[in-house]
Amino acid sequence: MKIKSLIFFGLIQYCISVNAQVKEPVEYVNPLMGTQSLHNLSNGNTYPAICRPWGMNFWTPQTGKMGDGWAYTYTAEKIRGFKQTHQPSPWMNDYGQFSIMPVTGKLAFAEDERASWFSHKAEVSKPYYYSVYLADYDVTTEITTTERAAHFQITFPENENSSIVVDAFNKGSYIKIIPSENKIIGYTTRNSGGVPDNFKNYFVLYFDKPFAVNSTFNDKTLEKGKLELTATHAGAVVSFKTKKGEKVNVKIASSFISFEQAELNLKNELGTASFEETVAQSKNEWNKVLGKITVEDTNEEQLKTFYSCLYRTVCFPQKQYEINKDGDIVHYSPYNGKVLPGYMYAGTGFWDTFRALYPLLNLVYPSINKEMQEGLINDYKEGGFLPEWSSPGFRNVMVGNNSASVVSDAYMKGLRGYDINTLYEALLHGANNEGPIDAVGRKGVQYYNSLGYVPYDVKINENAARTLEYAYDDFTIWKLAKALDRPKKEINLLEKRMMNYKNLYNPSIGLMSGRNKDGSFSPNFNPFKWGDAFTEGNSWHYSWSVFHDIQGLIDLMGGEKNFTAKLDAVFTTPPVFDDSYYGSVIHEIREMQIMNMGQYAHGNQPIQHMIYLYNYAGEPWKTQYWSREVMNRLYKPTPDGYCGDEDNGQTSAWYIFSAMGFYPVCPGTEEYVLGAPLFKKTTLQLENGKQLIISAPDNSETSRYVNELKWDNALYSKNYINHFDVLKGGELNFDMTSSPNLKRGTAKESYPYSYSTSK
Repeated sequence: MKIKSLIFFGLIQYCISVNAQVKEPVEYVNPLMGTQSLHNLSNGNTYPAICRPWGMNFWTPQTGKMGDGWAYTYTAEKIRGFKQTHQPSPWMNDYGQFSIMPVTGKLAFAEDERASWFSHKAEVSKPYYYSVYLADYDVTTEITTTERAAHFQITFPENENSSIVVDAFNKGSYIKIIPSENKIIGYTTRNSGGVPDNFKNYFVLYFDKPFAVNSTFNDKTLEKGKLELTATHAGAVVSFKTKKGEKVNVKIASSFISFEQAELNLKNELGTASFEETVAQSKNEWNKVLGKITVEDTNEEQLKTFYSCLYRTVCFPQKQYEINKDGDIVHYSPYNGKVLPGYMYAGTGFWDTFRALYPLLNLVYPSINKEMQEGLINDYKEGGFLPEWSSPGFRNVMVGNNSASVVSDAYMKGLRGYDINTLYEALLHGANNEGPIDAVGRKGVQYYNSLGYVPYDVKINENAARTLEYAYDDFTIWKLAKALDRPKKEINLLEKRMMNYKNLYNPSIGLMSGRNKDGSFSPNFNPFKWGDAFTEGNSWHYSWSVFHDIQGLIDLMGGEKNFTAKLDAVFTTPPVFDDSYYGSVIHEIREMQIMNMGQYAHGNQPIQHMIYLYNYAGEPWKTQYWSREVMNRLYKPTPDGYCGDEDNGQTSAWYIFSAMGFYPVCPGTEEYVLGAPLFKKTTLQLENGKQLIISAPDNSETSRYVNELKWDNALYSKNYINHFDVLKGGELNFDMTSSPNLKRGTAKESYPYSYSTSK
């Protein structure tokens, strides 16, 4: 019996290991993760994007009203339409948007009247396919997409008056019905800023069923029989008789360039393909992209979380370029309104994404980031500066000059084949000039360059945050300047400026604070005050923003013991706050308050690297503990699955890196700082054909500490790994235990890069 039991147990274990990852990667993705969000509390602030990776056009069911940044919320009861969207976040809102909506019976075309009840029980949401039953009309709508086109398959009931509403939205639009071709064309101009005066998104729709009745509408007024309309708010309705179960196909494409280009996009990307063929093609593309990282484990929920996060990391920024009739890559410029050659990407804020999203691209998808770097060259040539938040052009939000990090990290991680000298010129220009808006270039640069900081008392908001980020940005430019063998005087100036972070260290509180023009610190400074001197955070969050010189920060704080005690205090200090700068509790404050992790505010970006800083002070086991706590407690593959704004892949990229067992604390260097892997096995397929295998067979909920690490069977004692060593492939084997190893990683030679110890 004992032998039989052992055999049976062995079979069970074999089945578990074989079935540890049996699905295709895309089947683990839940695009609804993060959609249960509100203005005053974000659980992600996402929408279910039906799209291709980095596609120019996304589509989403629309539950919110026209112009509402919260286009889809999980708790909504009705769908108003299916919207083409380019929205990077609800706070930035949308551009290039229009919608279609099937209805039956009495014609309803205004968004409130046409809205239909739906249930998540009759909804299927995949990156490559979406389906929902519209209860008020007995209609099922299915959607699949390409990069610039979409294919709708709408199943109608038996009805004398089945219709499809095409809404070009308000703020200036045009629509034309062409019955002889079963075709509708139009354009929308609705946007949220960051576009020239001639901005239009041109669209074309082809139906596989003739129209029996044609109408346009002007806002809420129906224009029966009128086939063409230019208005503030234009739309069209086409109607026909349908049989029970009849499927009507609609192929749609759009262009920022012209109607002709929209037609070409449709022809090139959909052509004569059937709905099922396009679904299969999209699914294959998603599996190809997501399959670059294979994770194996028995925890289904964590597999879903991982791939749902990976899906978000490859959505933004979106391709803003198109392929013309000659096969050339061209784009509409959101800076000067011209159609110009070359790449263009848009829809990301570098304040968020420089931290982990772009490092992830450099590791896993470098060829895509090479295109993005070429797009940045065009941003600079056409706009005069690099964007810091593009949607699609310059947007006046957030602080810092973090395009420097995005450019430098790509080059330092080995990307080549583009005009790096022009990009370096762009970095110098941005570092030494204020831009046309506060969020471009460097606001307060004259103070920063002369005093070594942006003063608190010169009416420049978020001054301490600006100073800290400018100093780090100067470091990344310094790294690039040395790599490009720039003049010594230039290199020395950057090297001096990157130490400006020291000017904000306030020894009376042991944290960073705003500093007055005369050099004094305010005696009434409150480290729990959000905003004011900082950006969407307080001093407890921003004081760690010395990515390039953690040893220098340790020295300021009085040594390793004081430093780690201060790190510990982040988690043990109650989540008190001062919201007086904002005048109310902003959602980022509330998200910190309710997570039961003290002052640790993972729902926003400034502190997301902080957990990894224990590696610089001889206590790496605390990184291992807290990274697992954050992954376990703050991420779920559910509609409320994030702990704050997802922010264009950044919060997701944190999870992807952390689940693999390392994190890019300082983009612009070659190092990833170690944590501990989440899964028993992770395989990273690198673009050069090599594989990195991360093995942790004893990993479990309780065994979260690293006892020993071997790289290709050789003992490895450092608290970091090198990017170029990773590119060679091999195996990292983590011996995991339930008790921390208090000796491993404690020697100074094991510590990651700091400027102060690199000289």
